[in-house]
Amino acid sequence: MEGMVASTMTVETVKVKPRRVLSVDMLRGITIALMILVNDPGDWGHVFGQLDHAPWNGWTLTDTVFPTFLFLVGASIVFSMKARETKGDCRATQAGHIFLRFAKLVLLAWALSFFPRMHWTMRIYGVLMRIALCYLVGALILLWARRARFVVWIVAVILVGYWWLLRYAKVPGAGHPGVDFPFMDPMWNMTAWVDRSVSAWTLKWLHTGTLYQKTRDPEGLLSTLPAVATVLIGALVGKIMLRPEWDEGKRERRSMRNGMITFGGLMFVGGSLWGRWFPVNKNLWTSSYVLVMAGIATVVLALLNWLVDGRKQPWPAWLRVSTWPWFVFGSNAIAAFTVSVVFVKAAIFFKIAGADGVKRSLWMLAYKDVFARHGSNEWTSLAFAVSFVVICFLPIWLLWRKKIFLRM
Repeated sequence: MEGMVASTMTVETVKVKPRRVLSVDMLRGITIALMILVNDPGDWGHVFGQLDHAPWNGWTLTDTVFPTFLFLVGASIVFSMKARETKGDCRATQAGHIFLRFAKLVLLAWALSFFPRMHWTMRIYGVLMRIALCYLVGALILLWARRARFVVWIVAVILVGYWWLLRYAKVPGAGHPGVDFPFMDPMWNMTAWVDRSVSAWTLKWLHTGTLYQKTRDPEGLLSTLPAVATVLIGALVGKIMLRPEWDEGKRERRSMRNGMITFGGLMFVGGSLWGRWFPVNKNLWTSSYVLVMAGIATVVLALLNWLVDGRKQPWPAWLRVSTWPWFVFGSNAIAAFTVSVVFVKAAIFFKIAGADGVKRSLWMLAYKDVFARHGSNEWTSLAFAVSFVVICFLPIWLLWRKKIFLRM
């Protein structure tokens, strides 16, 4: 299995080769595959409940995907910084690398907005833009706040401060939440007001696209703040996994995993309890949502750590076969996401005439004529989504075979 996994956060030759964390690569691969699956059903009118976002408060399996990816961004930042320190990079050099990676992610987001219509319809917000912003802010914080307790305090300030803003701050033109309008109202909350204000400015001066949900955006500006906390919690877990004493033996690794499970469980329970007063809500990325999702990600990562990290070679056949696809996806996660977006946009944009002479998109023709010939339902929609994940897997597998790992 040597060389089986190449993380998107690895670096070139270093003085001392950094320890591989296969569980992070594997969870990243599972996350990106699930992201493609839930983003691309054959028919949005027929989707299993757990494969769609919760309409407002509450959460589903789908709502765990994006925060898990950001959680892993935080863990990967810690591993990358450790490798660069071993290489001898100073803080200024690392800061330059952080800004360069941020710029690459922004340029990729703009390029995908430009494709395939080839005219300016850019959303100022979006998944890649949130990843870029969270990476930039989180990495800069971690670059200067090296001690874990400082990061803990920063996370606490962000989560409590965000709760205070949404619970007590006056929303211009609407009044106070819980007094002049219901707390956590979808239209009237501080997050949505900031989104509308920023969007009005960018529409006028930058000619950008409108908000994703017209009056608000699930990847808006203010809600990016608690998303940064998700990255920082992932970094804290990464710091735990990088502590050298965990390499001393099975007992030490078991102690690490038990600590991770305990930490994750406490976050999940704490977030669930806080959710009684500050509901778990992905659209607003509430503080309770941050804790619940980070708790789940931490526990899952601990279980994967038990499954693959530190396991002696050779691995049994069942383990190699069952983990291989996730390592392939995890080795080129951003490339996999980019491939999925390009395929979807192209399939929707290009149209051809069907047997009835009516022009339909390639996407619709593939679904209606192959998967839903006898009617659309949740199962045909899911079958299409699974097939699309396999299609996106093929070019990433080709990169894997050629040992090409695209780093942003």
